[in-house]
Amino acid sequence: MKTLDQYLEDAAAAHGHLCAGQVLGVRLAMFGLAQLGIEDPRGKDRKRLVTFVEIDRCATDAVAVVTGCRLGKRTLKVRDWGKMAATFVDLESGRAIRVVAKESSKELARSLHSELGDKNKQQMAAYRELPDRDLFELHWVRVEIPPKELPGFKGPRVVCETCGEGISFEREVSRDGRILCRACAGDSYYTPLP
Repeated sequence: MKTLDQYLEDAAAAHGHLCAGQVLGVRLAMFGLAQLGIEDPRGKDRKRLVTFVEIDRCATDAVAVVTGCRLGKRTLKVRDWGKMAATFVDLESGRAIRVVAKESSKELARSLHSELGDKNKQQMAAYRELPDRDLFELHWVRVEIPPKELPGFKGPRVVCETCGEGISFEREVSRDGRILCRACAGDSYYTPLP
C-alpha cells in the first residue's frame, strides 16, 4: 500500500480537491484493508475485494482511490444511507469488515486544532494525525453477495416488452407474465416528457 500522503495526493487528483471527507475516506479505507490483510488492492489483491460505501460524498471517491474498486468493475457498491461508513469484503476468505467514522471525531478535531478556526481545516489536520481508534468503529460482518452482483457475472440479456430497451444482469421485473425494465414496472427515477 501507498503512504497516507501518496493516497491523499491521488485522492485530490481524482476528486478535484482535498477536503476533510477525502482525508477521512482515505484513512477509513486504509484501516479497513489493513484489518483484512489486503496489502496490494490495486495489484495482486485486486480480485479479492468488493467494497460497499454508505454515502455518495467526497469520502466515496477517496475509498475508490485506495481500494481500486470501481462501479464499472462491479467492485464498488453504493448503498446511500447517508453514513460515513464502508464495508470491505474479502472474496477470497469470505471475511468482511464494516468501518464507521465516529461522530466524536469532529469534536476531537475542533479541540485538537481550535487555532485553525475553520471546521474543514481543523478536521483535515486532525484526521491526518488522530489514531484509528479515535476515528473509527469497526464491526466484523457477514455480507452475502449473490452471483449476479459479483464482478465478471455474465447473465442473460433480455428486452423490456414495453419500451424495447435491453436489460442486463437479471435486473428485469416479471409482471403479469411480461418482462419489464424497472422503469416500465413503475420503479423509475425519471419521468418521460411528452
